[in-house]
Amino acid sequence: LISCIIPTFNAAEYLTEAIDSILGQTWRPLEIIIADDGSTDETQAIAARYDNVAQFYTQATAGPAATRNLGLRHAQGDFIAFLDPDDLWHPDKLTRQMAEFQNDPDLSLCITYVSRFWSASLHQEELVYRHHPRNQAIPGYATPALLARYSVFEELGDFNPSLWFSDATEWFLRAKLAGFKLAIITDVLTYHRMHDHNLTRRHSQDSKQEFLQLVKTALAHQRNP
Repeated sequence: LISCIIPTFNAAEYLTEAIDSILGQTWRPLEIIIADDGSTDETQAIAARYDNVAQFYTQATAGPAATRNLGLRHAQGDFIAFLDPDDLWHPDKLTRQMAEFQNDPDLSLCITYVSRFWSASLHQEELVYRHHPRNQAIPGYATPALLARYSVFEELGDFNPSLWFSDATEWFLRAKLAGFKLAIITDVLTYHRMHDHNLTRRHSQDSKQEFLQLVKTALAHQRNP
């Protein structure tokens, strides 16, 4: 069983696509958990349309990391995957990742490559960056590209709720330091949507400052382990 967690906050615009992306996976069995961070839009109403296939849990607004942790608390699967509500998966994403685990019993984590795509409202931005060298597909050290054994979270711990932008990066750093074995699928199986309301777009300076502090902390730890 794979527990597929969708962390949401006012995600009504794209939530249906995310749920359908999970339902379109070729892997079974799976469960869908919608973890909501106190949305005030139509998120809960949309989730209710899928109450036969998805569980919905909500909390007072506490940030992205706390929302992922909310989903983890209710997960029943041996494996954990996350899909942000504005992102999408290739239909074979989970099947391809599970094949890696089936071929290597010592494997703890698996990520795929990620590519970006743009919403219609950012058409001009897409024209500028579509063929830009910085827009190449990259390894997805981010939660939507991840499939992990649940036991990793039991041993390593949850996401740091004090971090709003770099919680996934910090978690991956902890996993690396702990020595968990990671596989990378070099095919693009995860798609990150660029739109007007991306969290790092709306809070660009805060995001940069938080990542900078994370890098400083990591470097200090390397010097003084």
